[in-house]
Amino acid sequence: MTELRHRGAKDSDPTLQQQPSEDKCSDSELKVEKDGLSDTESKVDSGVPEVPVPPDDTPVVLNKALSGLSSRWKNWWVRGILTLAMISFFFFIIYLGPMVLMMIVLCVQIKCFQEIITIGYSVYHSYHLPWFRTLSWYFLLCVNYFFYGETVTDYFFTLVQREEPLRILSKYHRFISFALYLIGFCMFVLSLVKKHYRLQFYMFGWTHVTLLIVVTQSHLIIHNLFEGMIWFIVPISCVICNDIMAYMFGFFFGRTPLIKLSPKKTWEGFIGGLFSTIVFGIMLSYVMAGYRYFVCPVEFNNDSNSFQVDCEPSELFQLQDYSLPGILESVTGWTTVRLYPFQIHSIALSSFASIVGPFGGFFASGFKRAFKIKDFANTIPGHGGIMDRFDCQYLMATFVNVYIASFIRGPNPSKVIQQLLALRADQQLHIFNALKAHLTEKGLLPALEEAAA
Repeated sequence: MTELRHRGAKDSDPTLQQQPSEDKCSDSELKVEKDGLSDTESKVDSGVPEVPVPPDDTPVVLNKALSGLSSRWKNWWVRGILTLAMISFFFFIIYLGPMVLMMIVLCVQIKCFQEIITIGYSVYHSYHLPWFRTLSWYFLLCVNYFFYGETVTDYFFTLVQREEPLRILSKYHRFISFALYLIGFCMFVLSLVKKHYRLQFYMFGWTHVTLLIVVTQSHLIIHNLFEGMIWFIVPISCVICNDIMAYMFGFFFGRTPLIKLSPKKTWEGFIGGLFSTIVFGIMLSYVMAGYRYFVCPVEFNNDSNSFQVDCEPSELFQLQDYSLPGILESVTGWTTVRLYPFQIHSIALSSFASIVGPFGGFFASGFKRAFKIKDFANTIPGHGGIMDRFDCQYLMATFVNVYIASFIRGPNPSKVIQQLLALRADQQLHIFNALKAHLTEKGLLPALEEAAA
């Protein structure tokens, strides 16, 4: 990496070297960053080509309205107004239904990928690497084809079996996906240039790590959505709540720095965000658990060829009585409390969003500091790029998917039936006889026959 950085300093575009760096960070933040680096690290980092800093694109209306405020309070109001706008948009797409949510997830995934790849291209574009951006987008297409193909086969099985072209694509889906990837792999090998072997392999790894971070985890978000919209909305809302409350507590009460990677993050904001998010998660879960629209798994209705979210709620979303510990009983005077079991799970989700989730942001901060940029892009004034808003969401999506698989999800009878219907008649008959023998041995089949009579 040292050799790469020295080469970057020598061969990078002169216009980038002569362009003054517009540092948007505060003086105290820069001081903390410099103090935290050793002399050796500073010398090595100085060889990394800098990414051009995008101009401030705050709407003219806001700039005029807030012109009399200090930069600190101006940023506070800009972030607040745009945050309310994004939350309103989030409610709107929830109202539009699960299909629109899936499309939004795909669009966010593509934008995040574009922001990260653009940083790589901006840093190393002076090398004129052949096919770098073309291959990056090609690999994105291949990975999305694989993941979304798996999803379609899994959740739209009846539709796939009904249409002959889809059935063929489904049967050979993994082979087709691998063949598409091999084409990109061969194109990369053919694009290798003698003077830039090492750099090209660095960028090849850059693309694949980006795919792992962005595409894989956005695919998990969609899987969480199919389990029920509540598994999509509550985790995302907890991350948003923690981000807002940590900022608020840090803005007004922050005194103690939390981590050097993000000098503006404070312990006061971290702790305040934790407790606020847990309370918010419990309250939001109580409201949403009472509606089938949010708690029922998203399933495809073959009769109407559309998604449906109607079911008999599981025990997870039915009110139950819980006995309070002696300490709480003496304080509140209550012996029992009536809760949805999902509210207990929401504590785990809220805690992860508040304790571990921010490390996704710290990771992104370290990445940005490595390339001397403040934000991934300037898509949202006061907030940076889309990736700046979703750096914690992707980590949260993985946790929710693992949590559901480990503690919530059981065997799905409908999927088992779908797989049985895809078997040959003799295989179905063999399974029927085996199941009949098993039920008879358990003593369940006679009882079912008597009930039927």
